Amino acid sequence: MSLMNRLHNQRVYLAGAMDRVADRGTGWRDNITPFLQELDIIVFNPINKPTDIGLEDHDTHQIKTKLKQMGRYDELSAMMKTIRSVDLRLVDISDFMIVNLNLEHYACGTWEELFLCNRSKKPILIHIEQGKDNVPDWLFGAIPHQWFFSEWSDLKNYLLHINSDENIEFYNRWRFLVFKIIRKLKC
Repeated sequence: MSLMNRLHNQRVYLAGAMDRVADRGTGWRDNITPFLQELDIIVFNPINKPTDIGLEDHDTHQIKTKLKQMGRYDELSAMMKTIRSVDLRLVDISDFMIVNLNLEHYACGTWEELFLCNRSKKPILIHIEQGKDNVPDWLFGAIPHQWFFSEWSDLKNYLLHINSDENIEFYNRWRFLVFKIIRKLKC
């Protein structure tokens, strides 16, 4: 395998709070996506899903808010079951995950996505707004602490390291597949 561009065609899921943050989680996702795309990484952004169901755009947020206000919980539940199903499917087909944790915001879905990814033994890179020394203790027992980052620049440098450095630590989680095209010759 070539040492260059290990992350080519790897799929990443961007997990982080959405429904209780001012920008609905768009800011950090919009900031990191161009960097990831420059590395030829396929980005799964739950705000901009590669599907026509389970969308979580501005209009969907407004509808969910109105359904709550009107007490139409059956409709809200049905809508959220679809959203949850699509998001968890994207986690399933991801090769790794980037999580933005801000301990000041409640992020219910983020935790489910994170632990689903962890059970699959995939790499989980966590940027924590409050700094690495504020990562919840439980995560130190679940994920290698080398994947906790206080600064976005450190997380990006780690990805550059994984992408192209000769000697990397796999933590028994990074998996890089090489696809070879075999053509059948007609006789």
